[in-house]
Amino acid sequence: MRRQKPEVALDADADLAEGPWWDESTQQLIWVDIFAGQIHYFDPSKGSDSSINVGQPVGMAAGRESGGLVCALRDGIGVIEPDGTTVSLTVEIEASRPGNRMNDGACDPAGRLWAGTMAMDLSPAAGGLYRIGPDLESKKMIDRVSISNGLDWSPDGRTFYFIDSPTGRINAYDFDVSTGTISRPRVLAEVPHPVATPDGMAVDADGTLWVAIWDGACLHRYSPDGELLEVVQLPVSRVTSVAFGGSRLDQLFITTARHGVTEHSLAAEPLAGAILCLDPGVCGIAPHRFAG
Repeated sequence: MRRQKPEVALDADADLAEGPWWDESTQQLIWVDIFAGQIHYFDPSKGSDSSINVGQPVGMAAGRESGGLVCALRDGIGVIEPDGTTVSLTVEIEASRPGNRMNDGACDPAGRLWAGTMAMDLSPAAGGLYRIGPDLESKKMIDRVSISNGLDWSPDGRTFYFIDSPTGRINAYDFDVSTGTISRPRVLAEVPHPVATPDGMAVDADGTLWVAIWDGACLHRYSPDGELLEVVQLPVSRVTSVAFGGSRLDQLFITTARHGVTEHSLAAEPLAGAILCLDPGVCGIAPHRFAG
């Protein structure tokens, strides 16, 4: 298939854009600029982008069924009220490990939030993956995580996918929606590259996985069996995550970063930090909201 080149949806000039989440109710893309502590609201139909500052690094944000947002802050799980002006920390995560911060996360089909931690100095195996229920009870589900990234579920909700970026692996687990438990861990696919690593991810309605490749200037698309189906080249090396959006969920929004890129390299990739948009040729699945 001859694919059209991605377009620039928003020349955001972000340091570390991450965590894109499509809000069907407002037709906006929610995304974060991690170290700037900003949560952004991007309206593609108007080309407008606004933001709020949460006062600390923020790894992701997603909608709540009761309105507003839930977000993974440096110190734990925060809640933003529907008016967008009140931010409160509701669940402390790893309070005894001040060198860690929250990173990527996503909500499962039952409305639980899954979000992971990592060491700010990138120390290996210093973090974990946590499940936060609607009752705000948290439970560590995976230990010794280095950089928690790329979480999503198969269309039938029976498989959970998770990426610990430095391993270069996309992992799969059997998932029980009723209990929120995972089992039978296995490696679905590996990115055999000395530098590039898998980052954020989204699963489409056909069950294929779209994976952002950090330092790889591309997306990888995998079958549910782990076969590499396609490599989509991009004009930015640090590709961070993806989300399906648009009125028919037939657009793929791609977040990118300038963080850690040298001035010399930035001259060669002026779109670093932009939000890109691609016609993927498939439709996505509406993201789940937090039930708490």
